[in-house]
Amino acid sequence: MSRLSSLLGTGLVITDGAWGTEFQKLGLALGQPSDLWNLTRPEAVLAVARSYVEAGSRVILTNTFRSNPVALAGHGEVEKAFELNRRGAELSRRAAGGDACVFASLGPTGKVLAAGEIDVQTVTDAFRIQAEALAAAGADALLFETFSDVEEARLAVRAARPAGLPIIVSFAFDSGKNKDRTMMGVNPETAARAMVEEGVDAVGANCGAGPGLFPSICRRLKEASGLPVWIKPNAGMPTIEAGQAVYTIKPDAFASHLPALVEAGASFVGGCCGTSPAFVRALVRAARSCASS
Repeated sequence: MSRLSSLLGTGLVITDGAWGTEFQKLGLALGQPSDLWNLTRPEAVLAVARSYVEAGSRVILTNTFRSNPVALAGHGEVEKAFELNRRGAELSRRAAGGDACVFASLGPTGKVLAAGEIDVQTVTDAFRIQAEALAAAGADALLFETFSDVEEARLAVRAARPAGLPIIVSFAFDSGKNKDRTMMGVNPETAARAMVEEGVDAVGANCGAGPGLFPSICRRLKEASGLPVWIKPNAGMPTIEAGQAVYTIKPDAFASHLPALVEAGASFVGGCCGTSPAFVRALVRAARSCASS
């Protein structure tokens, strides 16, 4: 049995919060990839990972969201792809110890297949390299997150399958009149059914909006797929102040949405941009309250 299956057998799983905004507090410039810190500032990466474990996260991610060769090419760091992923997984594994699982974070390439900005083979090779490195370094599962293009997600899943780990795919629904479409116009039902066809282990939604919009998205993903659902909203939408992203939703207000997410079918709940260990602690308290009521 995989650690994913074992986790799901214990009820609701509280995951971690944001990493990028935590790194910005430690000096990362807005717009710069935090992934390079796996090699240049590993102590900072380890500290952020440990802060989530100490807050009560039962799943933590890896600092590898932009560590595929295509995304790294924009920063002239393609040759570091394998090492960045390996080191990112090792750091999270060390922080997790026996207290949390490590789900490796893989983001989209940032290129649009339909526009001819990238070809199928390049996408496939990029995700294969990343998945192999993360699996070799001890990740418990692979999380493709913040995707907007179903076809890119399909390629990612197929490329990662040989690594032999459970796979979760999470989409960013941040467009359309009701904020229930991805940037590519994909709705939750289309995303969920496509991922069922690819045989993934869970589907989800992250980023793009605050927690109030997520119960509806969660319910639609659950009904269309029948799979466990991964949910990580933002702490609202940010404003930029003095070069930093500032989010207005506070931890307890964020966690107040947990009962609605559980009722909608969420199996995993955490936070995306703007959340912190304080948000995880609030979610843990809310989860205990739900369990005792």
